[in-house]
Amino acid sequence: MAESDTLQRFVFEHAPIRGEIVHLNATFRAIRERRDYPTPVRNLLGELMAAAALLTASVKLDGRLILQMRGDGPVQLLVVECSSERTLRATAQWHGEIPPQTLDELVGDGQLVITIDPSKGRERYQGIVSLEGRSVSAALERYFRQSEQLETRFWLACDEEQAVGMLLQRLPGEMEDADTWNRAVELGGTLTRDELLSLPVREVLRRLYHEEDLRLFSGAPMSFRCSCSRERVERVLRMLGSGEARGIIRERGAVDVDCEYCGRHYRFDAVDVEQLLAAPASIHPPPQRH
Repeated sequence: MAESDTLQRFVFEHAPIRGEIVHLNATFRAIRERRDYPTPVRNLLGELMAAAALLTASVKLDGRLILQMRGDGPVQLLVVECSSERTLRATAQWHGEIPPQTLDELVGDGQLVITIDPSKGRERYQGIVSLEGRSVSAALERYFRQSEQLETRFWLACDEEQAVGMLLQRLPGEMEDADTWNRAVELGGTLTRDELLSLPVREVLRRLYHEEDLRLFSGAPMSFRCSCSRERVERVLRMLGSGEARGIIRERGAVDVDCEYCGRHYRFDAVDVEQLLAAPASIHPPPQRH
């Protein structure tokens, strides 16, 4: 059996090449069980989850990395957030019946957005490219070629129980053997979907790179966690203003909010809203992005 909910890093000892392998089991099931995703949507979301985990490990991050794919196709939006504490949450929006199709057919004409949202008020970074490619892997590889000028390869897979992925990235520096990167990518391309889903990390690396000198680091745990809270919803209601909040109360009798990531329900009746609006603004922290 492959490792469960674990992210492991490896490096080539004599070449500027790094890699990551991730297995998301309970983490993926926690997200899958919260909504009834059609199989093609579930698979796209699982692959994007694995990619987000791999990318979070590849950047020095204290905060959140957010991957978004949005377009005008049947799958309108895919969003994955991965934190520097190695927690994940994800959601998707779609309409109609979703037959098995490639990424470009499912999402249509759209964009790939990668956002790095650091903690402690530091500057946010966002990269946006047109969404092209027939798979999540192809779209991300194009992003790195176009926006980061960094050679990066992804192998991603998802089934009903898990999402898995492997990343290879060529780092700056001289290659003792100029063909090492091409050889590493070519060997990575021989890894089958079933092998990626079923083999432990050590077996994957032995199968691909037994002739290379690799160093494998200890695994880091991954988990599902949603950062929504009643306090965050209260901040959104204050930002709406008294007129709009009271208008919702008059029309519906209460303000009901469901978190798209975890499905948690928040309800504010007329008394709750009046108390919220009457509370001194100075005792509340400023609004945060959510």
